[in-house]
Amino acid sequence: DGKSSPASIASRVVLPEPEGPTIEIAWPSYTVKLISLSIVKMPSGLLTSLVIFFACNKGVFTMFRRLFLVIVLAVASTATHASISNSNDSTILIIGDSLSAGLGVAYNQAWPSLLQDRLNKEGFSIQVVNAGISGDTTAGGAERLPKLLGKYAPEIVVIELGGNDGLRGTSINSIESNLRSMIEAALDHDTKILLIGMQLPPNYGNAYTTSFQNLFPELASEYGIGLVERLIEKMMDEVWQQSLMQTDGIHPTAKGHIQIEKIIWDSLQPLL
Repeated sequence: DGKSSPASIASRVVLPEPEGPTIEIAWPSYTVKLISLSIVKMPSGLLTSLVIFFACNKGVFTMFRRLFLVIVLAVASTATHASISNSNDSTILIIGDSLSAGLGVAYNQAWPSLLQDRLNKEGFSIQVVNAGISGDTTAGGAERLPKLLGKYAPEIVVIELGGNDGLRGTSINSIESNLRSMIEAALDHDTKILLIGMQLPPNYGNAYTTSFQNLFPELASEYGIGLVERLIEKMMDEVWQQSLMQTDGIHPTAKGHIQIEKIIWDSLQPLL
């Protein structure tokens, strides 16, 4: 495989309201350099001499014309081959909220960028597209995903949504309906799926938090898709307790994102 180029919890659990939309960013697998041809001005006397020469030597002119066409076709063929190679790369699409968008850290420090770095180092020809938007919900994801699937035709979709729904007390039925919509849309495109399981603080009530937490593994089991179970709990153990959170107590620091990428990688790797 060819190597690709580097990349596109709240109060102890989830994520904040949007601070501004973050559009999806792709890290292309290859960079194609375009060589521009410049027109060089020549002295009129020399130009006239060349015109007279080619007019008197039609055979030579024909030979040069054919040679020129061969060169143009060769260049076009090379560019087309590069374009086809690019399109044949696999794509991982991440649709998520501020945890994926990397709120509070540099974009290249967020876990999707770290995932791209890992794939590059391990020799995978895979492009990571980060479609994380701070404050997004399952409803927003269900609305955005079909267009993203059509645009990027990903091999794998990582769904990291639901935390903001839970913090807002959105009904479990609505969250379930939106998650099903995203899962089924991805499956309709023959796309593998990794669902990120979320949790809520206990102050939302036992009935609601239990139903919310159980929703993710239940859907993963029903549809036979990948699951990162209890990401928040693991994040608490490996990130919160190591003081790898930002001062807001909600979002991980750059070092925290390193731990999150490792957690997600363990479940993502079998899908590759």
